[in-house]
Amino acid sequence: MQELEISTPSCLVQQDGAVLVVTLNRPEAKNAFNPAMLLGMYRAWRRLDEDPVLRCAILTANGDTFCAGMDLKAGADGDQGASEEFMALMGTVPNLHWQALLRDNRPNKPLILAVEGYALAGGTEILQGTDIRVAADNAVFGVTEVARGLYPMAGSTVRLRRQIPYCLAAEMLLCGEHISARQALDWGLVNKLVAPGATLAAAREYAAKICANAPLAVAAVTRSLREHQECMAEDDAMLASDALAGPVFASADAKEGMRAFKEKRPAQFRGE
Repeated sequence: MQELEISTPSCLVQQDGAVLVVTLNRPEAKNAFNPAMLLGMYRAWRRLDEDPVLRCAILTANGDTFCAGMDLKAGADGDQGASEEFMALMGTVPNLHWQALLRDNRPNKPLILAVEGYALAGGTEILQGTDIRVAADNAVFGVTEVARGLYPMAGSTVRLRRQIPYCLAAEMLLCGEHISARQALDWGLVNKLVAPGATLAAAREYAAKICANAPLAVAAVTRSLREHQECMAEDDAMLASDALAGPVFASADAKEGMRAFKEKRPAQFRGE
């Protein structure tokens, strides 16, 4: 893999062919968010959107904790160690931190999550901005802000109840307790459980499947997932979905896909 220049010490951004691999890299601090990490994630998601070679991204972490959320030790005395670059960019992109945490302006390409260990508070909040989620079978999740006198500002009060049953979302949000990987799977919060140490490999398998599909079709489906939310009337959502489908069916890739099916061979998609 090639490490990209947009990496920071707290967030490694690497490219592996058509896949962007984003790795949280503060294992000594349980990968708690700091300005350098947020800056790296922000840059990564914008690169994913802008680079036509990239087809999807994997978010993972180094160490035995995926992410413990905000760095409360730094927050207690107001010192976030913010770099001049981070603060300068915040002046022009005031929601930079929310973009980094996938609350705002999510990239229009699939995001795959690979979780090892604890994913608490912001660690479970950023999960909700991803599309396909792999977890180690000993992973632990939780939106624990209320237990610290805080509020989950990265979107959990809105997104969580749309992704799992309302009463389970209410339990997570109001009790602030940990849930096991098995509970997360049973509740529909993650897609798959694997042995510890195997999440990145499993995420790569999902990425390979996505990259083997037609780029225009994947982009249109991802855009529909992003834009056609539950709040839209079904008829309006269907009309908006049809508008995305038209160019896909008219593409050269659609003709190639049907031709390859007829000829019983793998399709050779060109994104055209």
